[in-house]
Amino acid sequence: MAHGGPVLEGTVTGYTSEMHGVVRGNDGAVVFVPGAVRGERIAYRIAGARKGIRVGELVRVLEGAPGRRDPDCPWYGVCGGCAARHLTYEEELWAKRQRVQDALTRIGGSDIEVEGIAGAVHPLRYRNKSQWPVGADGTVGFYRAGSHEVVPVRDCLLLPETMCRTAGVVREWMRRYRVPAYDERTGKGLIRHVYIRENGAGESLCCVVANGRVLPREAELTGLIREAAPGTVGVSMDRNQSRGNVVLGGHGRTIWGRDHLTDRLCGLEVRLSVPSFYQVHREQTEVLYALARDLADLRGDGTVVDLYCGIGTIGLSMARYAGTVIGAEIVPTAVEDARENAARNGIGNASFRCADASETAASLTREGIRPDVVVVDPPRKGLDPACVEAVSAMGPRRIVYVSCDPGTLGRDVRRFAGAGWRVDRAAAVDMFPGTR
Repeated sequence: MAHGGPVLEGTVTGYTSEMHGVVRGNDGAVVFVPGAVRGERIAYRIAGARKGIRVGELVRVLEGAPGRRDPDCPWYGVCGGCAARHLTYEEELWAKRQRVQDALTRIGGSDIEVEGIAGAVHPLRYRNKSQWPVGADGTVGFYRAGSHEVVPVRDCLLLPETMCRTAGVVREWMRRYRVPAYDERTGKGLIRHVYIRENGAGESLCCVVANGRVLPREAELTGLIREAAPGTVGVSMDRNQSRGNVVLGGHGRTIWGRDHLTDRLCGLEVRLSVPSFYQVHREQTEVLYALARDLADLRGDGTVVDLYCGIGTIGLSMARYAGTVIGAEIVPTAVEDARENAARNGIGNASFRCADASETAASLTREGIRPDVVVVDPPRKGLDPACVEAVSAMGPRRIVYVSCDPGTLGRDVRRFAGAGWRVDRAAAVDMFPGTR
């Protein structure tokens, strides 16, 4: 229960991007209340202000709403990974679809209606990648919300149980052999993160990120990991001696086994190395890419340009419906994976360039290439103005924008509108059930 300040009452009308309930006070001011559910009438106190917005604390629910449920994780509210475990999945999907709609309308200035949101058939144990930070005291887990304090989570409902066991044995290896943890305040110590990937067949890679060139007791570490997760096909280390927050340092070394996985996606066999970008929910990725193909309206003989292509999965999934696919990605290892993925699937009409997205678009224009469709799948920061300008200059019939952040999507929609484009269709896919 909250303490201090008068108790106020109000009705929750919606959610913020962090899944906090939105209440409008008697004076018309908006208050964000963590843990509140749309439709509830609640008692709350003002706890503070942030960027001109008041933040409240939930005192009690006066009138309930059907969107609430009991959280199913004992770490909920402590670990910062999930934000929607107090909501039914139907309510979570409503909130997420509405977030996309608000971004397109309020930020993007578009009157398009989001057609719907595709929810996950499997909203638990879906992640195929996990990154476990290691605290200075050797705690292996996840960050407390809004901090770099590591909470000792032993089992996460977003992860396969084998990932949780693997992280647990790295913790045990550190304890048993007195392997020091990294302290980000001093830059001293060794073990920084445990990074795990898993494919649909249950095979996994474990990479230990270290502030050094070698690990002590590597044979013992490998033995513990293979015993806990028999599907492990490779153990590696990554050297990261920077003082920043980036997880991987880019200096990998295989300790045992393979340095890659293969997975099945959209009928393709794809290769994954540790640093390669790959969507974390494979089943929902197939839904997403099928939707992207539908929106692309491919006609069998046109050219598709796939910017921010990663390991090539979107472009390769469209290759059979196009004449030519040209992908561009700035990460060299991802481009290598994309080229190998094309070769291993017998796709001869796709090529990949290691280059910046804006530079690629401008270069293709100079080469006289006029694509039928341009697909962009940028990181959360979205597109820079130069990329919007370069893509527009290519003169494609259609642009398909795959976004992982509704806010930057809305901003870029407005930028494209300034270049003469309009939104034709929009839809949402829930790639991260349980989270914001």
